[in-house]
Amino acid sequence: MAWLSKAVDLTFDLERKTIPLVSNLRVLLIAGGTSGEHEVSMSSAKGVLEAMPHPVELAVIAKDGLWLLGEDAHEALVAGVAEDGELAFPPPLDWRAYAVIFPLMHGNPGEDGTIQGFLETLGVPYVGARVTASAVSMDKDLSKRVLQQAGIAVVPWVTFYKGEPTPQPGFRPPYFVKPANTGSSVGVSKVKADQDAAEALTEAFAWDDKVLVEQGLEGVRELEIALLGNIHAQASVVGEITYQSEFYDYETKYTQGKAELHIPAQISAQLSQQVRQAALEAYRLLGVRGMARIDFFLSREGLLYLNELNTIPGFTPTSMYPKLWQASGLSYADLLDRLVRLAME
Repeated sequence: MAWLSKAVDLTFDLERKTIPLVSNLRVLLIAGGTSGEHEVSMSSAKGVLEAMPHPVELAVIAKDGLWLLGEDAHEALVAGVAEDGELAFPPPLDWRAYAVIFPLMHGNPGEDGTIQGFLETLGVPYVGARVTASAVSMDKDLSKRVLQQAGIAVVPWVTFYKGEPTPQPGFRPPYFVKPANTGSSVGVSKVKADQDAAEALTEAFAWDDKVLVEQGLEGVRELEIALLGNIHAQASVVGEITYQSEFYDYETKYTQGKAELHIPAQISAQLSQQVRQAALEAYRLLGVRGMARIDFFLSREGLLYLNELNTIPGFTPTSMYPKLWQASGLSYADLLDRLVRLAME
């Protein structure tokens, strides 16, 4: 493959860059959101709040789009969900009082460039990818097109739009139907027979106006890798996920014991380097900053396909991203410190 011949820096160095210490460095963590991943965000935020090595305050966006601050935000976090908020956007915050904003919302509007655009207008540093990289990475159709054009292998797919005819996708079952702009397998269905496609499309269109139908790959292994950095990113060890369910769906991802994480993955050194090289190239092409978890499929024939890139990966107790870095020698607290410092660069 052409992309394997490109020069990519594979240096793996966990030494901290020299960034001046900031006295009373304050971080604002934003959690919740209006997407179907609201509860996942709240679970991620609990872990980050407990481990953050800097003074941190919390803001929660409820499912109705209104905000909670202070004790109200913390009470919602304990409950694990905020159905209703109190404050309209933008809430009465002194945004510039914070050294760094940490948006930890999965899906829309936290991972698609929306909140990033607001923070850009404020001119405050924030953790993670900027507007364009966030939006393109979130959109499975657009990101596939960019990666495919660059010669990085992706699973074959076709795209359908709400309100237009939806002919047969041209794939033999099984295939997957998924919204273009959700994460955590929200709205995703595995279709085993063509007569079940209509129901799967209805479910996917309930979440987005654009839907992908993606060829199913039987017997694949699912590999994941964590990236950390700005222009010059670093890659973790490669991990593998195994499970008994039909696919890596929402329940399997976030229910303790439903899936097993194998870190490091039992793969050859050559394949591990191939995964790292492809991940770093995709990270660079899409202009990602701060962090990302990149997921791959490995076919029975030994072919590697980039599945998707997550610019705000989960930080829950079962999440692969922090576990991959822990296995690579970077503790949870040190990982959070690095992310804050990368935002300040």
